[in-house]
Amino acid sequence: MSTFAQRERLLLADLLEAEGPEAPTLCEGWRTRDLAAHVVVRERRPDAAAAMLIKQLGPRLDKAMEEFAAKPYEELIQLIRTGPPRFSPFQLKQIDEASNTIEFYVHTEDVRRAQPDWTPRELDRVFQDALWSRLERAARLMGRGAPTGLVLRRPDGQTVVAHRGTPVVTVTGEPSELLLFAYGRQSAAKVELDGDKDAIAKLHETKQLGI
Repeated sequence: MSTFAQRERLLLADLLEAEGPEAPTLCEGWRTRDLAAHVVVRERRPDAAAAMLIKQLGPRLDKAMEEFAAKPYEELIQLIRTGPPRFSPFQLKQIDEASNTIEFYVHTEDVRRAQPDWTPRELDRVFQDALWSRLERAARLMGRGAPTGLVLRRPDGQTVVAHRGTPVVTVTGEPSELLLFAYGRQSAAKVELDGDKDAIAKLHETKQLGI
């Protein structure tokens, strides 16, 4: 049975292939080649990927990124499509679904929304609910660096507090858009913000959202 993570993986691989290695992305300083290398390193070099959370390992991550980015682009795309190596924990369906659904969705949008002619992607309600469920669990982590209080709200009224504080800004949108906002893609997310004008400006400008 296909999972959300598997579906988003293949969509990301197809998009990276179609755009080529030098297309822009929403990840500052990264072209599509860099993004592809990041995805591969995350799954195939856990010793280096740990630097995404442990800053002291930064040089190891930089070296791994350089090595994979230097590989033929087609090889990177194939590594993304085929997934992690045999004994990786990402091979377990539960871990893959929990760890990669958001990862691949966000990075697919990083490529899509960096293109001048992008259009909104239609997502079914089941997937939106799945993204909301993950957002509820990760909201505090992603919003911990917010310069204001931050509440995320679905159009149906469901809310989650991403950061406690005052003044409070309420961000309303579909789960897919709220996820992008909370992941630090504020300018690309299709959401509505309500609250103090200065607080909204600070929230839009901060680079402290995300994991």
